[in-house]
Amino acid sequence: MTVKNLLVLPVLICFLAAFSSCTSNGSKQDDEWQVLFNGQNLDGWIPKIHHHEVGENYGDTFRVKNGVIQVNYDEYNTFDERYGHLFYEQPFSYYHLRFEYRFTDQWMKDAPSYTYRNSGVMFHSQAPETILKEQDWPISVEYQMLAEEEPGKARPTGNMCSPGTEVFYKGEMDPRHCINSSSPTFPWNEWVEADLIVYGDSLVIHKVNGVNVLEYTKPQIGGGVANGYDPAIKVDGKALTEGYIGLQAEGQGVEFREIRIKELRR
Repeated sequence: MTVKNLLVLPVLICFLAAFSSCTSNGSKQDDEWQVLFNGQNLDGWIPKIHHHEVGENYGDTFRVKNGVIQVNYDEYNTFDERYGHLFYEQPFSYYHLRFEYRFTDQWMKDAPSYTYRNSGVMFHSQAPETILKEQDWPISVEYQMLAEEEPGKARPTGNMCSPGTEVFYKGEMDPRHCINSSSPTFPWNEWVEADLIVYGDSLVIHKVNGVNVLEYTKPQIGGGVANGYDPAIKVDGKALTEGYIGLQAEGQGVEFREIRIKELRR
């Protein structure tokens, strides 16, 4: 081997080592993921439950067990419309959120029937400290999660719902509170991977197990469903360029894990 080759060899080895570290997880971009849930506790998360003040985790509704965030109602006697949300402590604007979820066999029978095997992740939400004690839903957009209710009956997941908000679907403002995705129906106890890709107030993409199932645009404040809010917060027509992410609790037991986010370039 020549002296020239000896000089080049260390550089080549360094390059190959760097390339290997970049591609071992699929791409260099994997290094940009930020973990939102540490698998151990609820540090960085803020609960808000209907009929209760911000920060009060009534009945230990949100808890960590075996490395997952649980929505658990074993300390409840009745549900009493205690719609809950667990918010991450900072807002986001342009991002790719990824998480996994599955339902449990726990459901509060005095909760509305539509909540059965139904939960969601809110995004572009108002700040948790602005949600009033008697406000039922945050003004936000929702990545809705559903599971099979009746054998053989389609019930897609990764849908969009809009408490106090509006979106454009196929180029027009859609008056529906919820828009179904094209996803298949999943068993209630199966882990499902969900992706939410948000570009400020322009494009929103929902994915289920890596497949694009829904797209819509122009999320903004408007519409109904949310009640008990501060009127100063609900400015109809205001574009939603950023907001908070919140895990939902509406009477159905559910578990979340592998919650991470990657901020995107504007």
